[in-house]
Amino acid sequence: MKSTIERRKTGLIHWDMDWSSGCYTLYAPQTGNGLVKLIAIDGDTVHEWKLPVRPGRDAVILDYVQGRKSGNLGYNGSHAKSANLYPSWDIWHGGHFMEVTPKGDIVWEHEDIYHHHDAQWLPNGNLIYTVAAEWNDKQSDIVKEVNPKGEVVWEWRAWEHLTKKEWPIHECFNDDHWPMINGVHQTEDGLVLLSLRTTSGIIAVNKTTKEIVLKIKYPLLAQQHDPSMTEDGNILCFDNGNIRPASIHHSRIVEYNPVTEKIDWLYVDEVPPAFFSPYMGSVEKLWNGSYSICESAFGRIFEVTSEGELMWEYVIPEFAEYPSPLNNYITGSHNSCFKAHRYESNTITQIL
Repeated sequence: MKSTIERRKTGLIHWDMDWSSGCYTLYAPQTGNGLVKLIAIDGDTVHEWKLPVRPGRDAVILDYVQGRKSGNLGYNGSHAKSANLYPSWDIWHGGHFMEVTPKGDIVWEHEDIYHHHDAQWLPNGNLIYTVAAEWNDKQSDIVKEVNPKGEVVWEWRAWEHLTKKEWPIHECFNDDHWPMINGVHQTEDGLVLLSLRTTSGIIAVNKTTKEIVLKIKYPLLAQQHDPSMTEDGNILCFDNGNIRPASIHHSRIVEYNPVTEKIDWLYVDEVPPAFFSPYMGSVEKLWNGSYSICESAFGRIFEVTSEGELMWEYVIPEFAEYPSPLNNYITGSHNSCFKAHRYESNTITQIL
């Protein structure tokens, strides 16, 4: 029997031809066993890859690698022989990174069995990502940057800068992993944005001094994902909302102004619980001023204007069960994906 979401309409749901960004969308279904798809604005598939391992998290199209024009795929794959740290570790570990040509040839690989959640491919060819590390008989986090040779060139240890007293684990999580950094994003001006999942909050770390220079804390954010910085210096994220004071469960998109320390822009569905991803989730502010949002748990990718008007909506049609042992924790057939990314046609000419 098909699940409720699988029985609903999938593929292209809505397209406002006059106002939507008209771009291409890249996604890697979590249960797609290595499938990565690039679709046009009309929902048609224009390119796809089939990678040897399922996605640990997401895939991106690389503009530049070590100063050269690329167009290759950067793939965050799930390591086949990852570390065995705690029961739910297999749900979110990655650890097998690949650079892949449009034809599917793997031209670079990097493996780290302790990697989990997010990663960012930097313009200089380096890779910044999070790893789990033993601390006080549990797991904490280190943010690492490696060069193309796999050499560690920078790292930041969470327990040296954060305390559980200031950043306690919320009651909806166990204490296996603190603070569980599920999002990492290096800005152009040398900050590293980190999303703290089990404690709720985003911090900004000065890359040079390693000091925390910005904190956005609960309940302003709740179990969020995918921090990034907009062109005007605001902090953008997918605010999941598993628990939020005096609130029915619902997700939000938050754009926070670090100067005024207030929220500049907020997206919530007109019926708030109708937009809710309890895990994963991503958002990008596009070149036309719209926002591309991935309601990850339910495979829904959509674009809204700054007024919250729906411009484009697509539901991933690929459904499957998570492989064992993940299907002991996440049951049923899923179309989820960690993040979706959107591209203008002139940035992906080597693929089209």
